[in-house]
Amino acid sequence: MRDPLAQLPYVEGILSAEQVAATAASIVAMQEPWGAVPWTVGEHVDMWNHVEAAMAMLVGGEVEAAERAYAWMPALQHAEGSFPMKIVNGVPEDDRGDVNMTAYLAVGVWHHWLVRRDIGFVRHYWPTVRAALDWVVSQQVAWGGINYTPTEDYCLLTGCSSIYQSLRAGVALADLLDDPQPEWELAGGRLGHAVREHRDLFEDKSTYSMDWYYPVLGGAVRGRDAFELLDRRWDDFVVPGLGIHCVDTNPWVTGAETCELAMALDLLGDHRRALALLADVQHLREDDGRYWTGWVYGEGEADPETGEPRNVHWPVEHTTYTAAAVILAVDALGEVAGHSTAGSGIMRGTSLAPHFAELALECGCPSADSVSVQ
Repeated sequence: MRDPLAQLPYVEGILSAEQVAATAASIVAMQEPWGAVPWTVGEHVDMWNHVEAAMAMLVGGEVEAAERAYAWMPALQHAEGSFPMKIVNGVPEDDRGDVNMTAYLAVGVWHHWLVRRDIGFVRHYWPTVRAALDWVVSQQVAWGGINYTPTEDYCLLTGCSSIYQSLRAGVALADLLDDPQPEWELAGGRLGHAVREHRDLFEDKSTYSMDWYYPVLGGAVRGRDAFELLDRRWDDFVVPGLGIHCVDTNPWVTGAETCELAMALDLLGDHRRALALLADVQHLREDDGRYWTGWVYGEGEADPETGEPRNVHWPVEHTTYTAAAVILAVDALGEVAGHSTAGSGIMRGTSLAPHFAELALECGCPSADSVSVQ
């Protein structure tokens, strides 16, 4: 049921509030009866994209569906605090705990608080969030990265950049509930340092655009360093008028990555390029509000009349995570070019806990910050 009091976000000249509502409804239409939000109908669920979908449904006025999504999660949590990596038809198919997927619930609960100001909701999910982040920080290695899973001996830059945001959201929740979590702050300082200074120690996934922009989107890399980082590979990934590549070697642009880069630019105050990317990605939109995952250009089957390759949607699917990324990007940019909700700063980080100090580093670098001595 739609909240009749919701003031939905929009961006002038790109997406109206009514179009945002239609996109939120398209996510609800793919939600499973027990509350889970799969990638697309018949596909699996992962908790990161599931939480992002819940955030987007909330922003789109689908409050009941969003809260049903959160309500499904605690029963899936392992005893030590992690969440399964892959769930199909409500049952874990890959039961390994994934650090990034486990951490992201903190962002969702903080976002819900910003939009709804429901302290009862926060208190209800706080034990789940606390157990999740306790487990995540237990997986941190000496140089500051956090291992992908307990069975893999490597750290992923995209995931760890996202965890930095999750830890800031977790500390914000802890402050709200007066339940301090100094271990998270210490881990966050080490993690932020690793993302800024030790990107060479993460598993090499540099062909993926997410590894390029996520250190900025997650908030660890800021200011001039962030602009320089994005400019360094801009031409490798950005296709003007279409969006951005998922992988630098393939002529394939994807909607979710394009919207995430738009939010990273919004975080830096680069609204011109952010709005251009949000506009570019609308070629993936259907009239009913759904979004294709991506577009392959210049590589399709040859047209029998012209002999030119056809451009094609690929995969042949509409995905909840693409729709969710669009809605969250609209909410972020609506603050400067339309209308936004109280949750619009969730990626910008303006409502999160302060950035973490670099204390007690174990990577061999001198700590940039020190504890004051009375």
